[in-house]
Amino acid sequence: MPLIYIKGDITKINVDAIVNAANSSLLGGGGVDGAIHRAAGEELLFECRLLGGCKTGQAKITKGYKLPAKQVIHTVGPVWHGGDNGERELLYSCYKNSLALAKENGCESVAFPLISSGIYGYPKAEAMQVAVEAIKEFLQDNDMLIYIVLFGDNALRLDDRLYAGVNSYIKSTYTSPAPPLAAAQAVGAKPAVPGSSFKSILFKQKKAKPAPPDGGAKASVTAEEVCDEEAEVCFGAAADLSVSLDERLKYLDESFSQMLLRLIDEKGMTDAQCYKKANIDRKLFSKIRSDISYHPKKPTAVAFAIALELPMPQARELIEKAGYSLTHTNKFDIIIEYFITNGRYDVFEINEALFAFDQCLIG
Repeated sequence: MPLIYIKGDITKINVDAIVNAANSSLLGGGGVDGAIHRAAGEELLFECRLLGGCKTGQAKITKGYKLPAKQVIHTVGPVWHGGDNGERELLYSCYKNSLALAKENGCESVAFPLISSGIYGYPKAEAMQVAVEAIKEFLQDNDMLIYIVLFGDNALRLDDRLYAGVNSYIKSTYTSPAPPLAAAQAVGAKPAVPGSSFKSILFKQKKAKPAPPDGGAKASVTAEEVCDEEAEVCFGAAADLSVSLDERLKYLDESFSQMLLRLIDEKGMTDAQCYKKANIDRKLFSKIRSDISYHPKKPTAVAFAIALELPMPQARELIEKAGYSLTHTNKFDIIIEYFITNGRYDVFEINEALFAFDQCLIG
């Protein structure tokens, strides 16, 4: 199951367990710790008194009492002392031990705060990196729905260089959407049809080339030339023209599901490797595999393009098989394009960027 970032109040999340960023006494405190104790009621404090505290990096579990969550996993994060005093290893242990405890107690869903990033002073960007690394490792061999719950508008801060790169790309690429009437006049107001872009490359009518200067006959236009010249319209400047026309025609009428399963085989991946890299739930993948005409939502189609590490031409083609396109009038699309063109296919990093720019997540 996937990792999801959300903004909100962790005390209101309805999951099997929420994680409390506790202090070593487990008797309540400020921030998330205090909020969880207040929401759970005094019964939580009574049970915590029986646990004898908790060491930094370790975790203990109690009932959830008045919380929507059935259980509370209490873990003690490290105080930030500059990063050279074992903080990273201890923070990693918080997530690792909390997830092990959740699995041991039969949890199918768990919600984490960003541990140690409040009054303990752990820089948010670094804290997020540790959290994602630990959760990714766990999800390689386990199925669990995991939330990272962020509180407030400044809850997540991307790495400065990544933020600057994405922001600059958006500013240089973004185009305001045309008014509906102008858009209709420009493109005929035709809806997207799965696989239609490639068909338009092959069969779209095109004016003949002008006659050569010496007055000879006009050059004929072959299908391959149309494909070459129009590829940028659908696939971008980096279109893979090494694939033969016959090969393209063979897959012209593939559905999204058929193309996805073919690409998984061609990449030598297992189904599990693919849907985990895509941050996709196993049950959803099973639906796609069993239904040849299944049309996923756009974030799902994009997630599979990322998981398969497709170059932009193939990524666009796969997404179009699902009935969608990537444009420069949508920040979500531009961010996806930024990561693909830069060869960065980590779905969790991409989701951090989408979250930071208030876009929907993939997977």
